[in-house]
Amino acid sequence: MENRVVITGLGVCAPNGIGLEEFGKALAKGKSGIRFHQELKELNFSCQIAGRPDIESVDLNNYFTNLQLRGLEASGLIYGVISGKDAWEDAGLHVAGDNEPDWENGVIFGTGMLGVDRFRNAIYAVDSGNVRRSGSTTVIQTMASGISAFLGGMLGCGNQVTTNSSACSTGTEALLMGYEHIKSGKAKRMLVGSCSDSGPYIWGGFDAMRILPRNYNDNPESASRPMSASATGFVPGSGAGALVLESLESALERNASIYAEVLGGEVNSGGQRGGGSMTAPNSIAVQHCISKAIQNADVSANDIDVINGHLTATTKDPVEITNWTKALKRDGKNFPYINSFKGMFGHCLAAAGSIECVGTILQLKHQQVFGNVNCDDIHPEIAKVIDESRIPRKTFQHKSKIIAKASFGFGDVNACVIFRQYSKN
Repeated sequence: MENRVVITGLGVCAPNGIGLEEFGKALAKGKSGIRFHQELKELNFSCQIAGRPDIESVDLNNYFTNLQLRGLEASGLIYGVISGKDAWEDAGLHVAGDNEPDWENGVIFGTGMLGVDRFRNAIYAVDSGNVRRSGSTTVIQTMASGISAFLGGMLGCGNQVTTNSSACSTGTEALLMGYEHIKSGKAKRMLVGSCSDSGPYIWGGFDAMRILPRNYNDNPESASRPMSASATGFVPGSGAGALVLESLESALERNASIYAEVLGGEVNSGGQRGGGSMTAPNSIAVQHCISKAIQNADVSANDIDVINGHLTATTKDPVEITNWTKALKRDGKNFPYINSFKGMFGHCLAAAGSIECVGTILQLKHQQVFGNVNCDDIHPEIAKVIDESRIPRKTFQHKSKIIAKASFGFGDVNACVIFRQYSKN
């Protein structure tokens, strides 16, 4: 017997809201977290705006010990710990005792690059001949698995504790990895999610590629425009999202609140063939990923009520919509409602999938479809294949049962997960 897998805890540290209540309200109201950053202007960035969580009001003593806070510079690690510990608390789970870890609890928490600022400072110290000034915590703040190691130790997890990395699909992939681990009976509970550092050393490469919007530095909240004809590139973002996955049996045993059920999904690659490349998706692979996710979830394409797309506000948005129509064999007014949260906080890179999965689950919880912002001028290629009514501009109540969430990343990698409103049957 394979275990059913449910979601019992959520945590988020996003540019437009930290914590479920603030984040959920921001999504429902279309509140933006994209701001102008003087630092980027001083460094001669063409795009001087970004989405960065405002953690100034967060008491980090609630998340780290004084020793852990000493010399802590890795922003993604901070975001990840905030979201991860919040999700664990939201699930009503305890931290393991001092003598033995909990063998049934694990962590899969992904990232792209971690602790870049810390690494930069360490390099300067070494190059100047002051190796001891590089800091004794440099390694744990800059190794990719630093985030999962921090969370695993803080919570006392004795099952698998690891980090994955697959560009923009990292968070959705981490969720599916945790899902498979519980489904197969290897663990009862898995904390899954992803995080991304913030700052010029993360965003500079994208600015150099000229794929970020350059004409909105004076109007940052209008810059991220998924599915819009006037979209000129994605706005860089950062943050973290976290979800507690649990076997249904375990959740029922402890009378846990259940947000949703994970029905299944798919992860694949286009192999950078058939039009796919390091930066562009292979459309056939995207369609295959979506189709297999639906098949693995044991639902039909017609069961999908809502899609939360990847949709980054680039020239690839119309291609993504076309791929959805082909995979689902649904178009026009028969297409599901679709939204992108990136209009409100930009593209959070490795953290995108997990933050957006949290938002997707909140749609199921509140029985709402969150509105899209900055897309009054729907791209004409999108309008050709789906009816504009399927792209809601305002949040509205909707009795959704099944929502699909997908993420597509650099390297031609894809991930798609299917969520369902929990029912006993």
